[in-house]
Amino acid sequence: MYETAKMAGFYGAHGVWSVSGGETLVPMLAYGHPDGGQHMDRLVFDDIADGAKAGQDALETGRPDWVRAVLIIDAYLHLDSGKTDALIVDAVEYLPARRSLKMAIPYRPQSSPQGFAVYRPKFLEVTGVGEPDHAALADSFFSGVDSHEKAAAVWNAHLLDESA
Repeated sequence: MYETAKMAGFYGAHGVWSVSGGETLVPMLAYGHPDGGQHMDRLVFDDIADGAKAGQDALETGRPDWVRAVLIIDAYLHLDSGKTDALIVDAVEYLPARRSLKMAIPYRPQSSPQGFAVYRPKFLEVTGVGEPDHAALADSFFSGVDSHEKAAAVWNAHLLDESA
């Protein structure tokens, strides 16, 4: 599951990099193969919601040549503090048994008076794992973030040490 969390961090960082300039994220679906290779598709549809739905469907069914997959969508997260923009990171590990994690990366859009900012990611769900070690999963996630040099630089430059 840790490799899946790392992959989720890499593509989550890519999503942060993508929205840092003020654009709405086109849903991204990344998938890993048994040989370690990874690919990413942007799900370009006339309606972004259709792209997100196509990504969810692909993530749910998977493909025989996928070991793991990650879907990143731009959405709103409802927190005690109110509604906030967030990237939703949905990751599935298909083999040897299906396990998944879902995280949110809250952010403040570029269009806000204070400008772009990234808040601490939040685990929304971890399934298929008896007692998930959230600290170890977070370490793997941030290892993935850090492995995307350009995106990690944007993330770290705009990180607020507070919760959204």
